[in-house]
Amino acid sequence: MSTARAERLVNLVLALLSTRQYLTSERIRGIVPGYADAASDEAFSRMFERDKAELRELGIPLETGRNSAFDPVEGYRIARRDYELGDIELAPDEAAAVALAVRLWDSPELTGQAQGALVKLRAAGVEVDENAATPVEPRVHVEPAFAPLLSAVQQGKVVRFDYRRSTSPERRPRTVEPWGVVSWRSRWYLVGHDRDRDAPRCFRLSRITGPVRTLGRAGAVTRPADVNLLEFVAGVGGGEREEPQPVMRARLWLAEGRAAGIRRHATVVGRRAVADVDGDVVELDLWSPESAADWIAGHGPDALVLEPDVLAKAVADRWERVVREVPR
Repeated sequence: MSTARAERLVNLVLALLSTRQYLTSERIRGIVPGYADAASDEAFSRMFERDKAELRELGIPLETGRNSAFDPVEGYRIARRDYELGDIELAPDEAAAVALAVRLWDSPELTGQAQGALVKLRAAGVEVDENAATPVEPRVHVEPAFAPLLSAVQQGKVVRFDYRRSTSPERRPRTVEPWGVVSWRSRWYLVGHDRDRDAPRCFRLSRITGPVRTLGRAGAVTRPADVNLLEFVAGVGGGEREEPQPVMRARLWLAEGRAAGIRRHATVVGRRAVADVDGDVVELDLWSPESAADWIAGHGPDALVLEPDVLAKAVADRWERVVREVPR
């Protein structure tokens, strides 16, 4: 961001914080330094729209409204009660959890947002050590469509994208009113109203190809209050799914009382000790070998793949990469 734009944004925030009235865009143009340099009304409009979007992305609650029923146009303001951050107190274990969450996302967009949240916490006086050592370095991988879809959900905008079904390489355009993005069985799904089929549907993000485009105005989409997104994806909500069959059945050893994330999806079939550590032998179905290897490797020494060999090798490869990357 240029220095001139940063100063303009700061001045805009100060102006909107300093008034209880809604300021129209023309009034803002006249009192906020930087907007007077716009060459035309159209140039100012583009500049102001970019600045509003920037403030909202930064988490600043920009309100719109009219001062009276007789005002012909809407104005803008920032309510101090929504803008000011209250006192934050985190216990040591809570601060450690925050630091771990900052390192969790394997995505440039979400990593940037997590780092921004960390800066805000430190500015509020909360000490968070993001370099604290942990026995396992977790990662949550997200598809390229994740960030634009999540943004569309937050803004309430309709989206359009190309989608590939599991049984065919053919891609078809979909126009969806997005309700939310959820994770189920190590995959990310978009749930919403499919305008092409005029029915609720869910879409696996890994099958979305090309860019995700937004349509129409913000606030046009509202999630139904009676829809549980996770239950819908799991099939309880009654919606049709395009869910593939599992591609492999795996047998794992899990340390006793550990690897709860895997246990939720597995069936215990026996007991066994590995390296003098007691544990359970479990079986579970897997849909994506690559994602499953990442998921299992993230549980560290608490999970050991017994079969199939191809999965055991994939998990071992991931741990070997971790060992090579550790500074000596």
